[in-house]
Amino acid sequence: MSEQHYPEYSKLAPIYDQVMEDVSYEVWADFIDEVVQVHHPDPLSILELACGTGSLALSLDELGCYDITATDKSPEMIKIARKKCAETGCGVEFMVMDFLDIRIEQPVDVVLSTFDSINYLHRSRDIIRLLEQVRSLLQPHSLFVFDFTTPKNSIKSIKFLNNEEGYTDDNYRFRRKSHYDPEERIHVNEFTIEKLDDDHHSVLERFQEKHEQKIYTLEEMVDIIAQTDYTIVAKYDGFDRKDANRNSLRITMVLRCPETR
Repeated sequence: MSEQHYPEYSKLAPIYDQVMEDVSYEVWADFIDEVVQVHHPDPLSILELACGTGSLALSLDELGCYDITATDKSPEMIKIARKKCAETGCGVEFMVMDFLDIRIEQPVDVVLSTFDSINYLHRSRDIIRLLEQVRSLLQPHSLFVFDFTTPKNSIKSIKFLNNEEGYTDDNYRFRRKSHYDPEERIHVNEFTIEKLDDDHHSVLERFQEKHEQKIYTLEEMVDIIAQTDYTIVAKYDGFDRKDANRNSLRITMVLRCPETR
């Protein structure tokens, strides 16, 4: 059976939630809510970039504090997010949108991007382009909150990501190969996704997706942000409101602009 590589988060979309079943989006939402409430005097609207299947947006919506618009480049991911939204009766608006081509004009209180989506940008100029795109949406007190993973995280995560295998309830099997190049600082996740028959004896379809992330240090990210007019309000280690450092695995940046839109 021939194997064809597909765009990121196209064939992975139907099984994404089960691949990520160990992630506690409720805990993540509580952390983001705390960060936003601490650093913004009256946050009402949130624009999420690279929202995936909408799990974080749905968890934030349950808090009842925000008017949320959530976007992702993958139509397949947004389709699933909209289905989940309809099933739960949530108030989130989901849109297909590339975060390097933001097509929203209405200012918002918080722009949010989590789960190391920014690591998919491999060049500093692309991160600056994202910052400029977000900049057009900011108003007084507005925040841009995003996270990224570090080399220490990649080195640690290889141990449990490489050769990961699992099955879904709707007869899919997935395998992940994960490797990290410490010199180029590129982390690659290659997924093989197979649609099985009801008895799990035969493979009906097979797909492959390759995901490549550029892994940044805290110092590099701070230097990139310094090329813009953003102010770093905070940089948090993991899911705690303690200051990030060189040993942090995941870092959440909280940015604000000195000028209004």
